[in-house]
Amino acid sequence: MFLLKFIIGRIWTFLIRPRFFWGMKSPGGFRKNSRVSTTACIFYPERLKLGDHVYIGQFCFIDAQVGVEIGEGCQIGWWTSILNHSSHVAIRLYGKEYVNQKKQMAAYFTKPVKIGAYSFIGPHATVMPGTVLGKGTLVSAYSMVNGEYPDFAILSGNPATQVGDTRDLDARYLRRDPELQKNYDEWVNRL
Repeated sequence: MFLLKFIIGRIWTFLIRPRFFWGMKSPGGFRKNSRVSTTACIFYPERLKLGDHVYIGQFCFIDAQVGVEIGEGCQIGWWTSILNHSSHVAIRLYGKEYVNQKKQMAAYFTKPVKIGAYSFIGPHATVMPGTVLGKGTLVSAYSMVNGEYPDFAILSGNPATQVGDTRDLDARYLRRDPELQKNYDEWVNRL
């Protein structure tokens, strides 16, 4: 009996465990080198514009209702939320009448999100509606990001503020491995 339970348990774990699938259809074409977790929840995937070589980790939530663009080479850490609508103010203002509203509500915010190429968003981060991240941006884990940020910003905190520049971080690695400079320059100058 123990052996049977063990075998059934192993099969069950194998069947339901989180996995990644390669490739995703996106406006503009099929992104064959992008990897998306089977546990990621994407609302309105037809409005998610995805670059190639993107990684979307386990248990992410992406609300693309009014559009989300994730540039080439981005990595989205586990348990991250990317939002493009927010009703938290509207529900307080309307109270229980919130559910009866048929027209555009006051204080109900909707704005698309854009994440620049080769950016990294750490685990448990939240990206709020209307956020624009420049290319090469690094968002620290658990950060709450809201607003527009320049290329190569290092962001941290709740609310997130710019605490550095990824080019300073990258320079250390490029000194150690100078043969990578050509690859680095290619995407930096192209995008």
